[in-house]
Amino acid sequence: MFVVRNSNNNSVSAQFPNYNDDMNSKKLRSSIKHIYESALQSVEPELAVKRFLQRKNDLLKVGTETYDLRKRRVFLVGMGKAGVPMARAVEKVLGSNFESGMIVVKYRFGGKLKKTKVLEADHPEPDQAGVESTQCIVNFLQKNVTSEDLLFVVISGGGSALLTAPVSEISLEEKRATTRLLIKSGATIQEINAVRKHLSRVKGGKLLEYAKNTQTISLLLSDVVGDDLTSIASGPTSPDPTTFEQSLRILRKHKIENQTPRTVLQYLRSGLEVKSPTKETPKPGDPLFQKVQNVIVGNNIIALKAAAEKARALGFSPLILSSSIVGNTLETAQFHVSIAKEILLSGYPITPPC
Repeated sequence: MFVVRNSNNNSVSAQFPNYNDDMNSKKLRSSIKHIYESALQSVEPELAVKRFLQRKNDLLKVGTETYDLRKRRVFLVGMGKAGVPMARAVEKVLGSNFESGMIVVKYRFGGKLKKTKVLEADHPEPDQAGVESTQCIVNFLQKNVTSEDLLFVVISGGGSALLTAPVSEISLEEKRATTRLLIKSGATIQEINAVRKHLSRVKGGKLLEYAKNTQTISLLLSDVVGDDLTSIASGPTSPDPTTFEQSLRILRKHKIENQTPRTVLQYLRSGLEVKSPTKETPKPGDPLFQKVQNVIVGNNIIALKAAAEKARALGFSPLILSSSIVGNTLETAQFHVSIAKEILLSGYPITPPC
């Protein structure tokens, strides 16, 4: 039996049919746990990266591309909460071909790596440690990589806050205040990132400006619905289709323009001036991205497929509804419960056990 509350706060009950005499409550709980664990395992950061890196002697295959490691140094930078296991996977696969790396992760998400330095900063709001860590990564790129090398960039959830480098015209606190206003206003992650990219020296593809035309492989663990490369960690290695004009429209749309710090508004408006085209983020088609391969190694649909596969192995009929449902979590939960009730009552859209 399960009980839910409808919009009038009245109890609604439904009886689970007895599909199978030995499928008791304990067995159902065990099945759910196995399905859940299979989903998590499919996007475990280290394993997810390793699945996309196949090495045979001096040849490294990454997705559909193959790279010759002979006479080529390999470096790594990264940002995000899963940085340590992702970097560890690259170190293990590359072995002696791996030169060195530097990543920034959330406090208490660190760990020891053989050749990669791990820095820590705050998330979800950026702090001064994030600014300093980002400058360390920029310095690392400028000092080490050349156009003859291979650069890995490992990107995961939290990367936007952890990779923090405000433009010189604004302060960290002014950028933080702007981000807080956007979040409280109900702006989408795409809208928030559009503004953040135009207040940053590294987001929206700008990180590549420090990489000296190096062949770059970005490995992304997506935490964005739809896997929009420009939104995952605010797209440090992806072209940015948004503009200064759109950033200002977003502030007006959510009625927070008058509350936005004055220096932020001044900087965004200055980006509209004809004499300031270099302020704009690099766009699709920019030569900056000619030597970049972006690979999504883990996302929502991969996890859902793994869950469905385990469910099928346990005797259930799996049905993936969507990997793109967004919105209020309470309303989404009610939507899922209504589907479960319909299955129990009528067998639609799929018959039990499911």
